[in-house]
Amino acid sequence: MTRTLSALVYGDVDLNIIDGSAVWVQSTVQALSLAGCRTRLLLKSPVGTERLIEPLTGLPGVTVVRPYEERLLPRQGPRPSVSPVQASQLLTRLDREEPSDLLVLRGRRVVTRLVGDRAFDGRIWAYLTDVPQSAGEMTEAARAELSRLADGCHRILCQTEELRCFLEAWLPEVCGKSLLCPPAVPVPAFPLPQRDRPHDPLRLVYTGKFAPRWNTLPMTRLPSVLGERGVRAELHTVGDKIHDDRGHPEFRTEMAQALRTAPGVHHHGGKPREEAMRIAADCDLGLGWRDPLLDASLELSTKLLEFGVLGLPVVLNRTPAHEALLGSDYPLFVPGDATLHDAAGAVALAVREPRARQLAAERSVAAAGRYTLQAAADRWRAHLDRAFPTSPLLAPPSQSAPPGGDDRHDRETRVSTAGRPQERRPLRLGVAGHDLKFLTRLLDHLRALPGLEVRVDAWPALASHDPAASRELADWADVVFVEWCGPAAVWYSRHKRRGSRLVVRLHRFELTGPWPRQVDIGAVDRVVCVSPCYARRTREHTGWPESNITVIPNWVDTAQLDRPKAPGARFRLGMIGIVPSLKRLDLGLDVLEKLRAEDRRWHLSVKSKPPWEYWWIWNKPEERAHYDAVLRRMQTAPLLEGAVVFDPFGPDVASWLRRIGHVLSTSDLESFHLATAEGMASRAVPALLPWAGADEIYDRRWIHESPEAIADAIAALGPEQWRTAGEAARAQVHESFSLERVARDWAELLFSG
Repeated sequence: MTRTLSALVYGDVDLNIIDGSAVWVQSTVQALSLAGCRTRLLLKSPVGTERLIEPLTGLPGVTVVRPYEERLLPRQGPRPSVSPVQASQLLTRLDREEPSDLLVLRGRRVVTRLVGDRAFDGRIWAYLTDVPQSAGEMTEAARAELSRLADGCHRILCQTEELRCFLEAWLPEVCGKSLLCPPAVPVPAFPLPQRDRPHDPLRLVYTGKFAPRWNTLPMTRLPSVLGERGVRAELHTVGDKIHDDRGHPEFRTEMAQALRTAPGVHHHGGKPREEAMRIAADCDLGLGWRDPLLDASLELSTKLLEFGVLGLPVVLNRTPAHEALLGSDYPLFVPGDATLHDAAGAVALAVREPRARQLAAERSVAAAGRYTLQAAADRWRAHLDRAFPTSPLLAPPSQSAPPGGDDRHDRETRVSTAGRPQERRPLRLGVAGHDLKFLTRLLDHLRALPGLEVRVDAWPALASHDPAASRELADWADVVFVEWCGPAAVWYSRHKRRGSRLVVRLHRFELTGPWPRQVDIGAVDRVVCVSPCYARRTREHTGWPESNITVIPNWVDTAQLDRPKAPGARFRLGMIGIVPSLKRLDLGLDVLEKLRAEDRRWHLSVKSKPPWEYWWIWNKPEERAHYDAVLRRMQTAPLLEGAVVFDPFGPDVASWLRRIGHVLSTSDLESFHLATAEGMASRAVPALLPWAGADEIYDRRWIHESPEAIADAIAALGPEQWRTAGEAARAQVHESFSLERVARDWAELLFSG
């Protein structure tokens, strides 16, 4: 990010009340400021307390917009609050006064409104937690609404990897847009107390909202219950938000009374974040024990992180998310159906076993270290660098006007006036083709480049298009890029505008068709192949000049694929795409069968459309015979029974690859095999058969002579060797095929020629 970006931030949150959502707003503004982004925060409610606002007012580039105090809205009633409609109007007004590059929103209602109003198309970064987080909650109505939201947002910010994968599985529109945006906690600006043993009485601490499912009412009984066990303890609480609960109408009254009168409870009320952290830091043990109904939540507790950054061990529920964060042997877990006495038992363990308390503190400190404000700022900086790339390679636009066109605007943008630098219109890039699936993120990258305007001529089928639309693009563009050397390449080579440039990308199947012979190669400035092998084959097959042909590999979105592996991934093979038969699923089964002969933990997951969904493939008798034999083998071979899982074809490849430890490439031939590179970027260990050109793309260490050799190599990897190999595989892909690296190559080819 070489230029200063401008962000608007709005959360459907009252910052007078300290809870996780309010803290998120504060942390997001702090992180954006640290990342170098000029940030305006629009408040929802009049400020009654400066506890969360005051730390923001002195930050560089941060402006807090107070709509009621600044009389942007009339103050109506004692507790006015900005509605979603008003928020949209205010944000639009602020954007007109000072255009913003991105709008960061929290809250489903306000995101729905802003997406519907369309004033911020292509600029909304939505943070959603108030969404279904289980299959049972994801109704068709909810799915349709969230699909519209995701489609209208530029990025979807997800608090946890689990939430991101869940949304991607249900909402294809989220795939490729989702970013990990976990909670952030500030490193304390004060020295932490140093002590060898806990206080007497033991000091427990809870900070945040008071709600039935957070077990805050039974928590107030802990000092008494612990006293019955011979453990002297007191509970310190910080917060001022007591939830109303329809299922427990007396909760508010009972909770307030317990905070005032329960024995051993010291309630400090609402405090600024730093003061709340000081109070907690002077305690011995944090409480994060909650109702088991929350165990399936896909969110991460900010309290856990805040206690960790203070060096406090925490009592909390045993859940898969907490085990992933703290380790399955964390000593202060309570079972999901824990009672008050179970929680008291965990506290007593921390008192009576110093080693358990020390181990828990070390684990919570280590976990929190990944979620500091500086780490959040680094994540935001990386997100913004990818979303707003820069390129010094953009050449000036063509000096030739389109034939018959009015070149007055071009002349005006090239004419200098005294004392002013010469202005220049954006460079015009036209993209054409019948199937642009290999261009999605690259197109996003190019559209985001300053000084570049992109238009697309999307052909509905291989040889079907609107000639008038294609002619308009050819006349308009300075550079035309045609994906696939098919009929579109033929058409554009015959309708190239004088002074423009034409680049065509050839994959593999086109070489067996008639189109390369029909292309006017004299009109083509460059033919791009994805591998050296296919560059040679193209020269041999077409006789085109070597100077016309270059190699740029496929891009891989390494950032999207950089996700932690799921438990059990080491014993799962993966194949993406098994159609047509030359993909050789049968050889993948050979690998699986040999592995399962020694260890039944091995399984194979296949992500692909079934062959019968490709009618032109299924119409071939030899293809049907191949798949019939493969499917019968899976049903009858004892070692394969129940060992192969077919997953639906879809864009959720990144989340699917979390379960895959080894990615197979057993094809007879490939031009590049993007699935292999995607698997490697996810830290799956690749295993390839030696199809022609594989060794010019991938390291020879991953290439094996036979399915049996693949199985032997996979079986030989122990847990640590597997992790090391996965890191090496990811490093190769990141260095050679990352989106940023490949996009630079494309920018140089398209714009500096």
